[in-house]
Amino acid sequence: MSPYRTATSLLACTILPFTLASAAGFPEKPVRMLVGFPAGGSTDVLSRQVALALAPVLKQQIIVDNRPGATGIMAADLIAKANPDGHTIMMATVATHAINPALFSKIPFDPVKDFAAVSLVAQYPLLLAVNPALPVKSVNELIELAKTKPGSLRYSSSGNGSPGHLSAEMFRSASKTDLQHVPYKGGSPALTAVLAGECQLNFGTLPGMMPHAKANRLRAIAVTTKSRSPALPDVPTVAESGVTGFDVSSWAGIVVPAGTPKPVIAALHKDITGVLKEPALNARLSAEGAPPIGSTPDEFSRFMQVELVKWAAAVKQSGARMD
Repeated sequence: MSPYRTATSLLACTILPFTLASAAGFPEKPVRMLVGFPAGGSTDVLSRQVALALAPVLKQQIIVDNRPGATGIMAADLIAKANPDGHTIMMATVATHAINPALFSKIPFDPVKDFAAVSLVAQYPLLLAVNPALPVKSVNELIELAKTKPGSLRYSSSGNGSPGHLSAEMFRSASKTDLQHVPYKGGSPALTAVLAGECQLNFGTLPGMMPHAKANRLRAIAVTTKSRSPALPDVPTVAESGVTGFDVSSWAGIVVPAGTPKPVIAALHKDITGVLKEPALNARLSAEGAPPIGSTPDEFSRFMQVELVKWAAAVKQSGARMD
């Protein structure tokens, strides 16, 4: 055997036990799940449901740590710089890992190189809903009213460049209507603004909006995906309501810092996708409009790279910038 092959074999023998041992006993302490948005919003609700189901499997407490700020940039920066040992994870979203890189001219991390994907958790539509006092019951009636009173209808969002903001701007452009944007600091206050009548409509994530729609505190007009949601089968899509080709969805998934050992990622992936298949959690999330998906790390990584390109085009079309 050549000296080179001998050295390589010895190196492999040295590394292999270390690599395997890097997942042994994991997790050794409570796991912190970073959420880049305020408590009460759809990402927070989804994260807490997953954390509650995952904790008994990991046999450790999972602490949901809300770090709102700059549409999730604060939390994403924290996870990018966290110790890559699997004890700090993040519920990444379309905002934190697809929209923000196009929205901001400079962010303190690389959306691809600084993270390792674990699994996509859920993909779900946004819901176009209005305050019940607004005299519209369909997308066509909303468009007619907006054209009759240009500039008078206000829509709330969880912030400039958020999925709700960009979805509304795409709708405004496609329907040739004049709608006024009112940004708030998070999905929960944006929802409250429509409930209180401060704004007339909102494109909000389905898990956060649906309970209010079912209680008639909001009037559900349409979902933004190309297919209807099983959670609200009687609510049409924006596309079938006349805005041809309209198709927007939000998503969330687990990421860890780059450099996290592959056995740790594999362990997290196994446990997370396992709980997503549990009937109780699956039923809860599906009932809330966010049926769990689960994916391999490679599939989720490729998915996020496609989303980066897709939302960069949407940001450019909207003209939104956060500099």
